[in-house]
Amino acid sequence: MPVNSIEENIYNNDENSISILDTLTTNKDEANLITNKIALNTAIDKLECRDKEVILLRYYKDKTQSDVAKILGISQVQVSRIEKKILNQMKEELA
Repeated sequence: MPVNSIEENIYNNDENSISILDTLTTNKDEANLITNKIALNTAIDKLECRDKEVILLRYYKDKTQSDVAKILGISQVQVSRIEKKILNQMKEELA
């Protein structure tokens, strides 16, 4: 299936045109939100397996640091250090 640009016109006449983005837009800055999600997913994909698992459990599965520690078989303090390291690394990459 071919990939289309969100700015590609899907309707065109002499006076008006409508792009795919126009059909998706609300009052939010959706283009910026989409860009941020793509950048975040790319940054997460680059993480080591254990680091990725910590982030996914903490921020996508809403687990506590203690829950993550039990799942991974490490201490809560280690989870805290790993999480802090990852977040700092991702902030630098996304800045």
